[in-house]
Amino acid sequence: MTRPVTLFTGQWADLPLEEVVRLASDWGYDGLEIACWGDHLDPNRWDDSEYVASKLDLLERHNLKVWAISNHLKGQAVCDDPIDQRHRGILPDSVWGDGEPEGVRQRAAEEMKNTARLAAKLGVKTVTGFTGSSIWKYVAMFPPVSQEAIDAGYQDFADRWNPIMDVFDEVGVRFALEVHPSEIAFDYWTTVRTMEAIGHRESFGLNWDPSHMVWQDIDPVGFLYDFKDRIFNVHIKDTKKRVGNGRNGRLGSLLAWADGRRGWDFISTGHGDVPWENCFRMLNQIGYTGPTSVEWEDAGMDRLLGAPEALEFVRRLAFDAPTAAFDAAFSTK
Repeated sequence: MTRPVTLFTGQWADLPLEEVVRLASDWGYDGLEIACWGDHLDPNRWDDSEYVASKLDLLERHNLKVWAISNHLKGQAVCDDPIDQRHRGILPDSVWGDGEPEGVRQRAAEEMKNTARLAAKLGVKTVTGFTGSSIWKYVAMFPPVSQEAIDAGYQDFADRWNPIMDVFDEVGVRFALEVHPSEIAFDYWTTVRTMEAIGHRESFGLNWDPSHMVWQDIDPVGFLYDFKDRIFNVHIKDTKKRVGNGRNGRLGSLLAWADGRRGWDFISTGHGDVPWENCFRMLNQIGYTGPTSVEWEDAGMDRLLGAPEALEFVRRLAFDAPTAAFDAAFSTK
């Protein structure tokens, strides 16, 4: 298989990295997409050569590799408005500080720069993550929101992320934004607008995760094709829709994950509504050879069951593109 299958460690950061490495290796994963929280990676130790070497040695001892690292949680705080108790729950003291919002945003931006530097030291070319958004709060467009307010939100994103991307460019690392509700890009057209706002910088691309598209009725296959030159990383995560019964709402009704009254839920890969075979065929068509990273999320299933099952599912469906078309055999020349 030309595309390695990795496990994203974000949902496993309650375990020591050494334990996650052991599990992933035993299950047969090719590597990890390592999260910058828990004890997994600390971006602020990017210039500690012994620290970096110890992480690479741990992977090597278990025959695993790393093609991407993630800093979703700190990236979220770069543009968010408001900064509130939700962020206190996901940010370390070094970023939260005294909780003053602008200070939080600036410290989060500095950590994203250090994440690029750490990636380069690890020999990794891609950082995945979030950007946050000052205008996600306007998504219902009521009370009425002016076009000027929306434009200002995209300008705020560009003003905050261009200096971060300058550092990414300096060290030769790319940033892959996960298109996701609560981000500056959360669907097709907001992705188009985001790319325009950042000036189509070559180092700013996308982490394709179809689970966030399916419940919005966005075609994840068409998205791959249209943004084929910007797909820097792939997350393998599934969603199950439970709308159509006259009760369950598409916005989730402020209900907890796995509550049967929700209109949709993240679910273990292969159990949901993502058209995986068509997705893998399109990945072949656009020539994507990077990692396919299982981001395992399912509040109704044990992860120790779900993660190896997801790997088996991907191995079965993610076949290579053929070396020749089937009708080539019809030629008599």
